[in-house]
Amino acid sequence: MLATAALIITRQHLPRGNQWVRLAVVAGGVVVGFPLLTSFALTAASASHGAVVIALLPAATAVMAVIRGKGRPPLPFWITAALGALVAVIFASMQGGASIRSQWSYLLLFGAVVAAAIGYAEGGLLAREIGSWQTVSWALVLAAPLMVTLTTIAIVDQPPTGTPTQWAAFAYLGVVSMFLGFFAWYRGLAIGPMAQVSQVQLTQPVLSILWAAVILREQLTWQTIIAGIAVILCAGIAVRTRRGRVRPTRSAEDREVESATVEAMPSTNGP
Repeated sequence: MLATAALIITRQHLPRGNQWVRLAVVAGGVVVGFPLLTSFALTAASASHGAVVIALLPAATAVMAVIRGKGRPPLPFWITAALGALVAVIFASMQGGASIRSQWSYLLLFGAVVAAAIGYAEGGLLAREIGSWQTVSWALVLAAPLMVTLTTIAIVDQPPTGTPTQWAAFAYLGVVSMFLGFFAWYRGLAIGPMAQVSQVQLTQPVLSILWAAVILREQLTWQTIIAGIAVILCAGIAVRTRRGRVRPTRSAEDREVESATVEAMPSTNGP
């Protein structure tokens, strides 16, 4: 509803051609895939453990940006990215007394990382053409029929109830995490390079673990802290390796994106 209102009030033009397909990719990754997978995962895994797995997101985003942008990173980049994934997998498998349900939660978290990385990479490229907040707004509108259907099914199956604090948290997730937060995020990815900008995400797992301890009273263990630091270091080295060793190349697609951006500038009403 917020996205639709913003698009109508600012009189945004409809996306063109394959931009709808690319918006569907963004919607599938960051509107449907990442939120649903993490929500289901966190019913079994703690927020702290989830934050460690999500720490793979910067490296995963860098990998997807390289694949989508047809870059040529050096071998150390791939080694450190793979090492970060391995550390996170080992951490997930070492959780003592993990039930089958909690083990599935880690698989869901890894799936969420892949979904978000794809959505971030495609959204960053698309934001250069139609604008940052416009990208997330159109993605939300495109996913609305599916999300309304799923919401209706969920309400019929289990009517929502909660305390004022829980409803406030729900409102924050909807307005900030799923909408306003993406304004700045996709703007940053559009400015790029995406692999470098994705380093900002390295602060996310650290802050998530700290807030989980403050708000949810979750206990910080040395295992969680060490695993978090290891994954963050691997992700950071992977991104910095690409930044320091790879020269950006201008492909035909890059030139087409730049041309489309120039044409779209007069009709783009940014915030």
